Amino acid sequence: MKLSIPTKLFLAVLTACALVLVVNGIAGRLSFERAFLGYLNEQGVQRMQEIAVRLASEYRRHGNWEFLRGKPEVWFQLVRPRTMNTDGKWDQPPPLSDQTGVILRLALFDEQDQRLLGNPAAAAEGTIRRQVTVDDRTVGWLAMVPLEKAVDEGDVRFYQAQQRAWWINIAASVVVAALLAWVLSRALLGRLQMLTGGIHKLAAGDYTTRIVSRTDDELGRLVQDLNRLANVLERTEQSRRDFMADISHELRTPLAVLRAELEAIQDGIRPLHPDSLAPLQGQVQQLGELIDDLHELSMTQAEPSYQFAPIDVGAALDAALASMARRFADAGLELHADLSPTPLLVQGEERRLQQLFANLLENATRYTDRGGQVHASVQQDRGHAVIVIEDSAPGVPDDKRARLFERFYRVETSRSRASGGSGLGLTICRHIVQAHRGEIRAEASSLGGLRIVIAFPLLP
Repeated sequence: MKLSIPTKLFLAVLTACALVLVVNGIAGRLSFERAFLGYLNEQGVQRMQEIAVRLASEYRRHGNWEFLRGKPEVWFQLVRPRTMNTDGKWDQPPPLSDQTGVILRLALFDEQDQRLLGNPAAAAEGTIRRQVTVDDRTVGWLAMVPLEKAVDEGDVRFYQAQQRAWWINIAASVVVAALLAWVLSRALLGRLQMLTGGIHKLAAGDYTTRIVSRTDDELGRLVQDLNRLANVLERTEQSRRDFMADISHELRTPLAVLRAELEAIQDGIRPLHPDSLAPLQGQVQQLGELIDDLHELSMTQAEPSYQFAPIDVGAALDAALASMARRFADAGLELHADLSPTPLLVQGEERRLQQLFANLLENATRYTDRGGQVHASVQQDRGHAVIVIEDSAPGVPDDKRARLFERFYRVETSRSRASGGSGLGLTICRHIVQAHRGEIRAEASSLGGLRIVIAFPLLP
């Protein structure tokens, strides 16, 4: 069975919390048993050293241990704290060692290791021992039962209560962690289900799908990216439909003319001779130009096909102007060029840049009235190479100028199909400019016609 992401998250959070709590409980227990109890044992050892000094002094005075043998009251007088008076009352709070019952855990052994007085459990292994020395001679041993052994053997309620509290705390913390992990996983599951539903709709072709996001975390940004993807897919789908409609429209007219001419020849209405074939040849040529332009459009959209290298954009424009000089002369147009005296290097492909400039200059010759003029310039402006190509009348209305770069769009006045062209030239120009990380726009020219402005980022 495959686990969902929220389930994995729930189990991961729960496992992590449980492990942390168990480790914390074990560490707390070890800290109590070793650190805290060890501290109390150290206090008991210090108390043993004080008592050992007293016992040595009494042994020196009596010469043996007979003054203690079978006399617990004397033993008590020797080991009792100095803060207790002879009546058994405390003059001030007893030391910490005596509060933990160190007196009851002590025992005295003679030099033959025979217990004289004190706790019988002090004779077992693992007790804490200190020598009682008189004149550099060991006359006995003072032994103390460690506090942890006294706790285990005495079954002290406090220690058991602490253990129970530890495990109850661990169990309660695990339950709380499980609830928090469940709430978090359910919240994440709801957002993932919303995101998954939107992706499924997009995969099914519903590009109008949008997902509402009210957060700015990673999932919120993912939703925003998904909405942007949906916008792109919707525009792409609309562009595809428009493109198919435009293609069918552009192909319909020449095919209709070809069909009508061929049917007229087949029906004998029009005789078959070179003059009757001329219209057919013109329509075939128009179809060929349209196919070539479509091929160029597809190639300019394929950015990986570009072979970029440092190019002097002024030199590329100068070469395009030289190749079009005869064309301008035949069209009766006056050409003016203002090129930068210094090289302006951009990252580009020379063939595509010359194609760009040739398309723009060809449009100028095709759509500018005879006797007009065309100006071309290249200058540097704020880290960009700015190319301007403008012509004289006729111009383009303001409301139609923004659509000049759309596929198959033509201004249905002076710049119409009758002047030639498939309506893809400026679209090809736009894709070439975008592939070079540049910008292109159309403006009104001071000469009375159209002004095309292109900006390419210069190389450092």
